[in-house]
Amino acid sequence: KDKIRSGETVHGCWINLGSTVSAEIIGQAGFDWVLLDLEHGAGDVAILYQQLQALSGSASTPIVRIDNLSRPKVQRILDAGASGIMFPQIQTSSETDEAIRMMYYPPRGVRGLAKMIRATGFGRTANEYMANVEKNLVGVIQIETPNALKNIDAIASTEGVDVLFVGPNDLSLSLGILGQINHPLYQQSIQDVAKAAKNHGKATGVLLQDINEYEMYHKLGYRFLAYGGDSGFVRKGAEDVVKTMNDKAKIADGMQRMGQL
Repeated sequence: KDKIRSGETVHGCWINLGSTVSAEIIGQAGFDWVLLDLEHGAGDVAILYQQLQALSGSASTPIVRIDNLSRPKVQRILDAGASGIMFPQIQTSSETDEAIRMMYYPPRGVRGLAKMIRATGFGRTANEYMANVEKNLVGVIQIETPNALKNIDAIASTEGVDVLFVGPNDLSLSLGILGQINHPLYQQSIQDVAKAAKNHGKATGVLLQDINEYEMYHKLGYRFLAYGGDSGFVRKGAEDVVKTMNDKAKIADGMQRMGQL
């Protein structure tokens, strides 16, 4: 959170296989943060708990994308030891405030208190955790719809929001220009998000669909940048190996045929 507030660029990726092993591998890769995805990923809260345990040996900050605006689920995620929550499909400043309030204890918020939880070392560091919760937790609000864009200034001004995070697929889909990141309407949208964030001292983030988009977003001030995920890494790695082996087989078979001639 200190890096985010100081304007440093931090890199992350998605973890969506619902696997403790892939979470451990990704955590050791060197990302600044990782996103455990409950909205579209294969895992659930029970698996999430184990993934957070697997990530505890890494320096990557674990953030969880929740699948619905639910106080009990926010509480379970944070109690399990997540360092922040990404809230998808937020439309208004009132929804934003509701989401952020779920992360914090009264009087700031509405989170229930339990001391014997993983986040507090099962009670060992409860006082320290409670004293620093606002300093350490990261609140990420996704901007994915025309309504969110219409209310972007009010959303950005909401206390407790740390990052405005653009969802390129959902945003371009809702604008009727799916995947067209160079379309003027999409370009204006990501500029509007960056402007609102800058005006209110918040960071901006995005999940890159192509690594070559990096400079475009960075130039606009986006510093909370993610690319890829465990499922994509496994798929691409497997496909690359298959292609390499097939290419070598063709060459070897060809050389053998030439030798026989």
